[in-house]
Amino acid sequence: MSNMMKAIRQHAFGGPEALRYEDAPRPEPQPGEVLVRVLAIGLNPPDWYLREGYKSLPPEWQPAISFPLILGTDVSGVVEAVGRDVIGFSAGEEVYAMVRFPEGLAGESRAYGEYVAVPASHLAHKPAGIDHAHAAGAPMSLLTAWQFLVDLGHGEPNPLQPDQHQPVPLEGRTVLVNGAAGGVGHFAVQLAKLKGARVIAVASGKNEPFLRALGADRFINYQTTTPEDDVRDIDLVVDAVGGLSSARFLRTLKRGGALFPIFPLGFGGAEEAVERGVTVSATQVRSNGAQLNELGPLLDDGRIRVALDSRFPLAEARQAHERAAKGHIQGKIVLTVP
Repeated sequence: MSNMMKAIRQHAFGGPEALRYEDAPRPEPQPGEVLVRVLAIGLNPPDWYLREGYKSLPPEWQPAISFPLILGTDVSGVVEAVGRDVIGFSAGEEVYAMVRFPEGLAGESRAYGEYVAVPASHLAHKPAGIDHAHAAGAPMSLLTAWQFLVDLGHGEPNPLQPDQHQPVPLEGRTVLVNGAAGGVGHFAVQLAKLKGARVIAVASGKNEPFLRALGADRFINYQTTTPEDDVRDIDLVVDAVGGLSSARFLRTLKRGGALFPIFPLGFGGAEEAVERGVTVSATQVRSNGAQLNELGPLLDDGRIRVALDSRFPLAEARQAHERAAKGHIQGKIVLTVP
């Protein structure tokens, strides 16, 4: 086997034009790692945040980064080789993973290539009922929704708040999902519904049939209706858009309710939340092969569906990032590897 592979690398921070399809050294699995021949790669917001140099993060949170850099965390593929001390995986098995997140924030995840070395604890067997493109679209977004809504799955300190995030009961509750058609949002709709909640989905009008098909009980088109003026007495708001605008949803919640901003940086409603008796909580998604194995049967039999917005060959990663920059993504963007 050649010691080189094709990969998408960048040699400086920048826009999509910084991404280059070129030769790169093929990784070797270290003890505890599995070498995966990559067949599909899922795109996620941290990809473009890193590509640009994490400009939105406070300076003290910006990791030291060296070039050339290979982006990406989410892969689906086939085990090529296993490192020492690895059990549970063998050459030829189909697998999927979110690789080294958040510890790989400086680019150590390196998924945009033909091969990637994955810690065995981050890896899971791919659900047989879906193809590699759909499997690659799942890990980060589905784990985010699962860890926010169902099971945190770890005891690591929370870098975003002093207290550990705690999911809340969903059965019989009313859950509003803002940004419901996107990667995390479309999984949050499905998980809340699966766990017995009544789900209100907020998205642009074109997404109503899509979200109704995923189980949304009510749809709000934010282009014609202001959701925070239209609903009250919600038990939980999952804001998959997040940021500065999340505080507007506080008035939709009943006392004792909760607001989960998926992107909590910039949230400015802490005092109002206390006054209203509302919990605001967030966490940072973490790689977890055991949870991906737990989620596998839900993906396998279609109880959880991965929606694909678009597919691009690996060599067209720049075009895939340009598609992401246009917004209004329905589900996930994936790269496919020949």
